[in-house]
Parts: sequence; structure tokens; C-alpha cells
Amino acid sequence: QVQLVESGGGLVQPGGSLRLSCAASGRDFKLLVMGWYRQTVEHQRELVATVGPFGSTNYADSVKGRFTVSRDHAKNIVSLNMTNLRPEDTAVYVCNVAKITWPEVTYWGQGIQVTVDP
Repeated sequence: QVQLVESGGGLVQPGGSLRLSCAASGRDFKLLVMGWYRQTVEHQRELVATVGPFGSTNYADSVKGRFTVSRDHAKNIVSLNMTNLRPEDTAVYVCNVAKITWPEVTYWGQGIQVTVDP
């Protein structure tokens, strides 16, 4: 059974930093895309950042230059280093792991709250 366990969220002031981690278990993740989405009450879930099996990355325009996504293949961990946080970054951040070749499979974590507020 695949499990994704997120950690590292919390409350931070604008301009501050946080690091999220997601530990995956239950299958071989080497060739899967790993990453983060976020969701608020007002907006549907949106992509934040992903990292492919060979290190290629993809970021939402709103986080480019501030967030860095990385993965540790040996430990099956995907991390999101967030700097210069803004109030609009406040959301539930959800870990995602996806097999994008047929048959496609997507796994989601439970989500972790990040609040940026003075």
C-alpha cells in the first residue's frame, strides 16, 4: 500500500522560509514524478512544483525563484524548500506522486497546512 507522509508545515511570517518533506513508501518510485500541489478554500488544487525521475523540474510561475523542489531517490523523499514566503502562499500543500506512462497512477498525501501571516 502506497503511503505519502508530509511534514514541515506551520506558521511563518511574510519573507520567512519553510521546508516541506514527503516520505513515500509502498512501491518503487524511481521512475515516477514527485511533487507538490496546494489548495485553498477559494481555489482549486494547483501545481506548485514537480521533479521528474531524472531531475527535471517544473514550477508554477508564482513560485519560480522562491521555491525549490528536490528528491532523494535512496530515501524516496521529495522536498520543497520555500523562501520569501508571501501571504498568498497560504494553503494546504499536498504531496503528489504520479506515474505518467500507461497505466497512469496518481497518489496523494493527506496535505499539510502552511500559513504565512504576520
